[in-house]
Amino acid sequence: MNTSVPMITIGDLVEQKEAKIQTGPFGTQLKASEYVDCGIPVINVRNVGFGDIRDADLEFITNAKAEKLNAHRLQKGDIVFGRKGAVERHALIGAKQDGWVQGSDCLRLRLNGTTICGRYASYYLRTRAHQDWMQALCSFGATMASLNHDIVKRIAIPLPSRTTQRKIAAILTAYDDLIEVNKRRIALLEKMAEELYREWFVRLRFPGYQDTRFVKGVPEGWPFDVGAVFFDHIKGKSYASHEISDEDGACFFITLKSFHRRGGYRKEGLKYFSGSYKEGQCVEAGDVVMAVTDMTQDRAVVGEVARIPNLYGKKAVISLDVIRLMPKKMSTTFLYSYMRYSGFANYIKEFANGANVLHLKPDLIGKQKLLFPPADLRDKFSNLVEPFYQEIDALEEANGVLTKTRDLLLPRLISGKLSVEDLDIQFPPSMQEDTPAAPAEQEASPETRYA
Repeated sequence: MNTSVPMITIGDLVEQKEAKIQTGPFGTQLKASEYVDCGIPVINVRNVGFGDIRDADLEFITNAKAEKLNAHRLQKGDIVFGRKGAVERHALIGAKQDGWVQGSDCLRLRLNGTTICGRYASYYLRTRAHQDWMQALCSFGATMASLNHDIVKRIAIPLPSRTTQRKIAAILTAYDDLIEVNKRRIALLEKMAEELYREWFVRLRFPGYQDTRFVKGVPEGWPFDVGAVFFDHIKGKSYASHEISDEDGACFFITLKSFHRRGGYRKEGLKYFSGSYKEGQCVEAGDVVMAVTDMTQDRAVVGEVARIPNLYGKKAVISLDVIRLMPKKMSTTFLYSYMRYSGFANYIKEFANGANVLHLKPDLIGKQKLLFPPADLRDKFSNLVEPFYQEIDALEEANGVLTKTRDLLLPRLISGKLSVEDLDIQFPPSMQEDTPAAPAEQEASPETRYA
């Protein structure tokens, strides 16, 4: 850290009335039974990322309930911390999340922006030095790392001039904006693939359906046989706790944490594995994996599938909680689409049993009688959809490069090793409302924009 840059603590800001810390609602104020299928999102600890919101597994409350929790409503610029088990993470609230509600297992920091720019503070909180400090302090003498008001007040942030803070935030935000654009494109491509599957094989408006004879609602002649005719499976690797880690290791490890609730790949859940394994337990980009264990109470993961993304040349091993599905008579693209969108997951997960942890016997999956479209339709669908997934992989790879570059710049900018004092920086679109006089600019790579 550049010693010429002064430091200020969150506690100092609280004393100066420039910051407030708010605990989430008590359990009596917000009960699990009050969650609904749609409404006002609640940010719980699992939704807190590294500066961002993980919105795939959000829970919701009604507008009326949110009004009763008005003290816990979030505003753009708020910083949300997880109180238990995720103390090194935080989320910066953006315009999209304005009006959402903080969950019971979160702390909220609200800065008034006079001394510390919220975006700049968020980027400081992403540095490895700060995360290691938080982990060490919050884990001392505890089984699970825990965060409270006193610890948040002890956080010390470098305090360059406000102009410098905003320049640093602008450079890093440019990368995040491009990453977010790519994420939206990925979501659109995934939705297009899903909608095409549902149109053809759920609503049964496939090419030539007008000339097809239907018997009891099913197209005549479509293959109907046990799953083992269409695919095989391989079980994952059993492991000891000391063989997995969050730190970069020998190979990636695909576990239950790699699945979103209700299916799809969750990259935040990726672990690293240092143990031995068989080649058959490895997966690569495009492979289909299924969760066969579940620790959620509502069977939200078991029976769900994920598609392995671009792994940048690294191997990935699947854990014993996961199986790899290998198609026999179709592409992996079609098998993934079938397992993800046909409703099969909702059917097969009912076979899982167990008291605290649900287990699904992999052999049962291949014994189920399944209806598949004929080979020509499967191939036609795959030929249309495969380019979507190729584009998704390319966008994921681009985001990997952007993320790596941003993370290399982050500590050097925060420490002052890379000076921004003499740079004439135009603020990216997402910061325009904070800088009304700044001219608009066309999208460009961060390297070009800040060269």
